[in-house]
Amino acid sequence: MKLAVFDFDSTLMDGETIDFFAKELGIEERVVEITTRAMAGELDFYSSLVERVSLLKGLPYSKVKDICSQLPMMNGAKDVVDGLKDRGYKVVCFSGGFRDATKPACEKLGVDADFANFLHQEDGFLTGFAGGEMMYSDAKGDMIVRLQNLLGVDRADTLVVGDGANDLSMFAHADIRVAFCAKPILKESATDIIDIKDLREILKIV
Repeated sequence: MKLAVFDFDSTLMDGETIDFFAKELGIEERVVEITTRAMAGELDFYSSLVERVSLLKGLPYSKVKDICSQLPMMNGAKDVVDGLKDRGYKVVCFSGGFRDATKPACEKLGVDADFANFLHQEDGFLTGFAGGEMMYSDAKGDMIVRLQNLLGVDRADTLVVGDGANDLSMFAHADIRVAFCAKPILKESATDIIDIKDLREILKIV
């Protein structure tokens, strides 16, 4: 068995889920600026996520579900998942974002499992709080080691794909590390760099 782990926002999905939410509230520019700095490694991931989620307070949860059902998948997303499965990989998604987004997308793509955070809502509206195991900068690294142990997969048979600083921790535990349309900080730790928005390029690497 082999293991392939993908980031979600700006990797499997073409965009940042939280930015789509912010646009609905008219605060997209403010949230995008924080997201960009966090992905570049300029801000602590946990602090930046807490700040961005707090700005979403009052967004109707029905709107969250609606946005998440229509997120644009990255070019080649379904093909790369199918292609990796044909090559004996278990395909998993780790997201510092939200399960409202990853669950429907990963079901459509045929991804084996998804791990993400949860948005708290009360009386049909976001409260501005979130929780989960993907809140921290080292969360993906911790989770990938647990998955490798569970599945009996070592780093030589592990492929990781991401675009931002919070993917660095999982890059530390894989021999194939793909920086996909990524920030410079992640490219420095990659074995392979893809600068075009087509996930099918990964199939040329494996």
